[in-house]
Amino acid sequence: MSTSGEQVPGRGKRVQPMWSPPAGTPVPELRVFNSLTRTKERFVPQEGNKVTWYCCGPTVYDASHMGHARSYISFDILRRILKDYFKYDVLYCMNITDIDDKIIKRARHNYLLDQYKEKQPQAAQILQDVLTAKVPFQAKLTSTTDPDKKQMLDRLDCTVSAALLPLQAAIESKAADDDVQSLAQELLEKSKDLLADWLDAKFGSEVTENSIFSLLPKYWEGEYHKDMEALNVLPSDVLTRVSEYVPEIVEFVKKIISNGYGYESNGSVYFDTAKFDVCPHHSYAKLVPEAVGDQQALQEGEGDLSISADRLSEKKSQNDFALWKASKPGEPSWDSPWGKGRPGWHIECSAMAGSILGESMDIHGGGFDLRFPHHDNELAQSEAFFENDHWVRYFLHTGHLTIAGCKMSKSLKNFITIKDALAKNTARQLRLAFLMHSWKDTLDYSSNTMESAVQYEKFLNEFFLTVKDILRSPPDITDRFEKWEAAEVELNNSFYNKKYAVHEALCDNMDTRSVMEEMRQLVSLSNTYIASRKIAKLRPNRMLMESIAVYLTSMMKIFGAIEGSEPIGFPMGGQGSNVDLEEAVMPYLSVLSDFREGVRKVALEQKVMELLLLCDEIRDETLPELGVRLEDHEGLPTVVKLVDKEMLLKERDEKKKIEEEKKWKKDEAARKKQEQEMSKYAKMKIPPSQLFRAETDKYSKFDESGFPTHDAEGKEISKCQAKKLRKIYETQERMYKDYLDMSKNSN
Repeated sequence: MSTSGEQVPGRGKRVQPMWSPPAGTPVPELRVFNSLTRTKERFVPQEGNKVTWYCCGPTVYDASHMGHARSYISFDILRRILKDYFKYDVLYCMNITDIDDKIIKRARHNYLLDQYKEKQPQAAQILQDVLTAKVPFQAKLTSTTDPDKKQMLDRLDCTVSAALLPLQAAIESKAADDDVQSLAQELLEKSKDLLADWLDAKFGSEVTENSIFSLLPKYWEGEYHKDMEALNVLPSDVLTRVSEYVPEIVEFVKKIISNGYGYESNGSVYFDTAKFDVCPHHSYAKLVPEAVGDQQALQEGEGDLSISADRLSEKKSQNDFALWKASKPGEPSWDSPWGKGRPGWHIECSAMAGSILGESMDIHGGGFDLRFPHHDNELAQSEAFFENDHWVRYFLHTGHLTIAGCKMSKSLKNFITIKDALAKNTARQLRLAFLMHSWKDTLDYSSNTMESAVQYEKFLNEFFLTVKDILRSPPDITDRFEKWEAAEVELNNSFYNKKYAVHEALCDNMDTRSVMEEMRQLVSLSNTYIASRKIAKLRPNRMLMESIAVYLTSMMKIFGAIEGSEPIGFPMGGQGSNVDLEEAVMPYLSVLSDFREGVRKVALEQKVMELLLLCDEIRDETLPELGVRLEDHEGLPTVVKLVDKEMLLKERDEKKKIEEEKKWKKDEAARKKQEQEMSKYAKMKIPPSQLFRAETDKYSKFDESGFPTHDAEGKEISKCQAKKLRKIYETQERMYKDYLDMSKNSN
């Protein structure tokens, strides 16, 4: 026998054998749908692990609605996935548009209407002004061709007319002053939009103070941030406001002019699309080339205050767009080399994003409807400024949002603000609905969509509650580690496969819809395993259940659907609560449950029904009011679950409703059966000879036994009809005989 270091005869010195690495399998790579190519592209950041991202923010002149939520929740989910799942270092920049044609117009309207109200006009003056304002309004109504806008104007016209008539009648009949003034105030309220347009046409040019145009966006920006916080949307790392970047915008425009892609005209500056497009290294309308020349889209991009005939005539080409707009009377203005003016819409994002992210960014995001002209114009002017062809590497556009299959529109009365949506569903339920759909496709916000999200939340929550109950006992630390049988091995293999499928789905354009389905299937497999153990009167494997529940919770946290530090499930202390309600109350509930279980056992053994009813009352009536559900399982300990109180009470009410319906159906069936028996008994009492004699509307003559021989018109009964009637007659003979026998026996 050789010792260490000795040479083995015939083999030389002992060495390690050759090692062969495993073949391995292909690893999925993240691919995203890039609007610049309209296909899924491999995601490669420009600089290591760093991802720079600019997102178009809101134009703050009104309440944020579900169309805004479509983009901001979706991008929040994608941002969290890149940051927390793929572990990229994301710098997220977003703008607030607080200088815009819509803002200017709305601010002027509000200011002029407030001034009008402050003068406290008399009823006759209000009536006269509304009648005067209706003249240009009617012309606008007649000329409007857009069906949604026309429907909205029609509705306003009807509302104003309905408020006009009572006031006119009251003034003509010389009604009491208080009544007249009350009707006048109602008319003023109903016709404020119509009056604001009229006042703007008369006095809008006199509104010159810049502060008037800053109050409105400041208020609505605050409301926007409140909505985003309520939706659990992460704040951007950098927030830029147009009003704070006017000097940078002026410098940006100067550089575009010096590079040869912009020109001044009557104090405004326009982008020369033709000159840009002929450059070998530039291309105009990269996103939607087929939309070039779409004048309606281009004019919408310029804004309502910037499409007058004189403005349009200033441009070399109708495809050119404003970089800087010369301010007209009644508009805010800033100094520039071209005179007093304000930024164009598209230039705002280019200048602000360029100031923060430089000459090229990894991701630019926005809504699908911004592709042309806004994003195409952004690309053109930015690449004209930086003289490159890669200002944006990946352009992501979220899909449209429809309301029950229809376009969201105020005229269709389906305009839903974020606050409206949060009054119906929680922020988590809204987020789950978004997660269950592709971020780049149309999302239909409807009762069916939200019910699916609610049911998904309930399904997942029940699993979390079940696992928490499993993990509460036994307390011995060594008992956590249990032997794995075939069922555990099989479930763990499924767990691994589902995790891999989730990873594949996230690599495939961050496909959360498929992820949610894979997670649903994982919960179903786990529930099946738990049920099989329950049938066998065995506890499920604690460590395996914990691993699955922790994984699902971590994914929900990544998606922003779960807040808090709890390792498993949805937090019970309410949003923003620092109290772990479950940890605080569960020891007491466990004591109560054990005591109740002991009482039930004694009551069952000794058949004390009163105690059993009291135990049921605690389970069915008392504890649901506190948000506690007890689940009794024969041969196993009672399961204790902390559940949302409102959901529990709803479940209880639905259960009672089902039981009441069952009872009603049972009582109704018994009543109908009794009625049938009574009807049958009443018919049995009729002698056969009298059965047809009462039907004088059908028969006129009978034989000595009461059988009909002629119909009501005196015609003899046919043989075929007589045969049918004979069967009825003979049946009645048997029934009557049974009745006589019954009477005889009862006597």
